[in-house]
Amino acid sequence: MLRFIDETPLIYFVLAALLLGLAPFVPAPHIVEKWRMLMAGELYRPVDLFDVLVHGTPWILLAAKLLRLNKGQKK
Repeated sequence: MLRFIDETPLIYFVLAALLLGLAPFVPAPHIVEKWRMLMAGELYRPVDLFDVLVHGTPWILLAAKLLRLNKGQKK
């Protein structure tokens, strides 16, 4: 998995986070709605958990890529 993150250009992670991570954009980004549900304790249906997984994964991968890039620059 780390090899995949290291070999994939940063722009792909940025695009995935912006397009898949935020879609649909109207009335609010989907991940924002799911975050609000999580904070309110309303995130319990399987479809909602799947949505968090689908829309949150690009953000997690982007964070991992940025951490790996930062770690590589410090050496």
